Amino acid sequence: MSNTDPSTSSGHRLSNEQTKLSHATLPRGAQWLVGVAAVALGGLALVLGVSIVGAAVIGVLGFLIGYPLWALLVENRRSATDKLVTGLVWTAFAVAVIPLIWLVYTVVSKGAATLSPEFLTYSMRSVTGDEQGGLYHALMGTLIVTGIAAVISIPIGIMTAIYLIEYGKGNRLAKTITFLVDVMTGIPSIVAGLFAFAFFTLLMGPGTRFGFGGGVALSLLMIPTVVRSTEEMLKLVPDDLREAAYALGVPKWRTITKMVLPTAIGGIVTGVVLSISRVIGETAPLLVASGFNPNLNTNAFEDSPMMTVPVFIYTQLSEATAKGVEYAWGGALVLFILVMVLNLIARIVGTIFAPKTGR
Repeated sequence: MSNTDPSTSSGHRLSNEQTKLSHATLPRGAQWLVGVAAVALGGLALVLGVSIVGAAVIGVLGFLIGYPLWALLVENRRSATDKLVTGLVWTAFAVAVIPLIWLVYTVVSKGAATLSPEFLTYSMRSVTGDEQGGLYHALMGTLIVTGIAAVISIPIGIMTAIYLIEYGKGNRLAKTITFLVDVMTGIPSIVAGLFAFAFFTLLMGPGTRFGFGGGVALSLLMIPTVVRSTEEMLKLVPDDLREAAYALGVPKWRTITKMVLPTAIGGIVTGVVLSISRVIGETAPLLVASGFNPNLNTNAFEDSPMMTVPVFIYTQLSEATAKGVEYAWGGALVLFILVMVLNLIARIVGTIFAPKTGR
């Protein structure tokens, strides 16, 4: 008969389990210590004659190797793997963000000095030498051409997506349309410009370049994006909503207009605005279909070239003068601001029209 106290035995087991579960850990702030050491390693490489990029790579590799290795020696293999993967994720994030920050800084620093009321309200008509010019004609052309593309693309894209999701599931026509949309998504932008130029040349004669042609060229690039974004938003609408409406005898078209579209309207509007910001900076199709014009032209249907901001940037750089380079950076900053404003509008609209969720 054993004289062992059960409580004492259970206490020993608990103590042994705690001993097994606990292990040594790295000191608090270990990642910062390794980071300082990695920066010092990169600085040493820089002193020894390594380039800035090479020194940065050496420092990053030192951190990615040193931190997990320290964790492996002090803690365990699982902790070391976790720290290695975390370091790789942060490195990938930095690789993606640093060029973006560099791009924004370069455009703002080089273009801010050019921005002025005159630059935004003058055109390049009869501008020679050091005379003041601007991109007002190009800014108006961009707004007009992009507006034409949006008017053409948004109804076609949304109705095509509605057909693919609500009416044509699985049939041959829907599969063919989906294939064509995928093909259009991957075509080079200059092909769209050449198509618009050739089409209106056949209709109106050789050398036809005008604003509406640029809008048609941009719509060929915009339609696939609208179709895809709208299609994905419609897929997110639960089938229960449709089935509930059908059970009450609501017609299919009324179910779509009163239930499906209002539910997905936030994502649809966001996708539309993002598709506009995607095509607003295209240069090749506009250069081919709309041409370039130093004068202000607000009639998109007149047989006369219409300048846009991307083409303005290209023509100013092609002059290879100091003034042209300054104007090109100013145009790049204006275009950057337009895209940022459109993305901000997409975020706000998506937030406003997003379906309200309750507990």
